[in-house]
Amino acid sequence: MRKQIAAANWKMNLTYLEGQQLLGDILENDLGSKDHHEVIFAVPFPYLIMAKEKTTSLKNYFIAAQNCSNKKSGAYTGEVSVDMLDSINIKHCIIGHSERREYFNESNQMLAEKLNLLLEKDITPIFCCGEPLDIREANTQNDFVETQLKESLFHLSADDLKKVVIAYEPIWAIGTGKTASTEQAQEMHAHIRSVLANQYGADVANEISILYGGSVKANNANEIFASPDVDGGLVGGASLVALDFIEIIKALK
Repeated sequence: MRKQIAAANWKMNLTYLEGQQLLGDILENDLGSKDHHEVIFAVPFPYLIMAKEKTTSLKNYFIAAQNCSNKKSGAYTGEVSVDMLDSINIKHCIIGHSERREYFNESNQMLAEKLNLLLEKDITPIFCCGEPLDIREANTQNDFVETQLKESLFHLSADDLKKVVIAYEPIWAIGTGKTASTEQAQEMHAHIRSVLANQYGADVANEISILYGGSVKANNANEIFASPDVDGGLVGGASLVALDFIEIIKALK
């Protein structure tokens, strides 16, 4: 079975003490995670070492960075390199989140460069893709997401692609008052898998975990995760509430 993943994206939230408390509240619960389950906490850079220490002895729990530089090193004040993440044994990293694409103008080519650097250090990229409202309203979302995948991922070998986790974000349904249905989520996840299959073959595509990043909550996780091509979630706001994120973890297939 593909890895089923509950990934928490804390974004720019929580003080150090609040982050410690939240992790403690979640980790004190014996969630009995199965071998094909993974729980990932993408925490702000200053908290990476603390979070890593809290989860080191736990099976199937991992810590991720929320971003990395596309440069190996140099005069890039404020940036964090892949080598820096590797040096503190961080083995997951989100790249291409919609907020990074929108607010910081990150391009598909830049994300391809980040992918290469992460894979060189055996760090698992959590690659985000998804369409904004105008693309969804024009009904061109399939082509839009396919272009994101092709321009950022298709230079990879099949073996390297299998090391990537993909997260689909329906940007048009996040904070807009519009809602993506479970059927729409499954439809896009199936499309993403078909795009991968056309390039790399069905066997490879069926090994890739594809997460849903569209306002997953404790009260809808079971329904969303039950979809055949949805392999868990990249969770924002609900991951900041211990009881909610615990329920989301429990909803994994």
